[in-house]
Amino acid sequence: MKARMGNPAIVVPDAMPALLKLGKAVTKSGVPERTLHLVYLRASQINGCGVCVDMHSRDLKKAGETDERLWSVAGWRDTPYFTDEERAALALAEAVTRLADRPESVSDEIWDAAADHYDEQALGALVLAIATVNLWNRLNGSTKQVAGDWA
Repeated sequence: MKARMGNPAIVVPDAMPALLKLGKAVTKSGVPERTLHLVYLRASQINGCGVCVDMHSRDLKKAGETDERLWSVAGWRDTPYFTDEERAALALAEAVTRLADRPESVSDEIWDAAADHYDEQALGALVLAIATVNLWNRLNGSTKQVAGDWA
């Protein structure tokens, strides 16, 4: 496998520091880091981004995530391994990632479930986190970045 080009976030001057700064702001928001990585992993699975699936699986494993939970992220609805808070975040991640797949991009039901567990700042951070991982997925996917090359 070979990338089409260098990662655009690296090729375009000043892009990487801006994206990293946004990522740091999200991390400081109060949403548990493990939840953020679950959201990153789920959106990356949907988008087929091998780089991000690889990276966030590794990050979760380093943070002590269990194999059962890692193996089950794609089927989170059908497993007992996730908290209600994580389920709300994962549902939000799927809706925000698949904006065009529904008549109402993020339904009130999904939004309200997330709002039951997260305050406005945390909801904002989740939306930013999901949007950011979708950006990374698109950068990596369109330029065929290779999983593991980032390590």
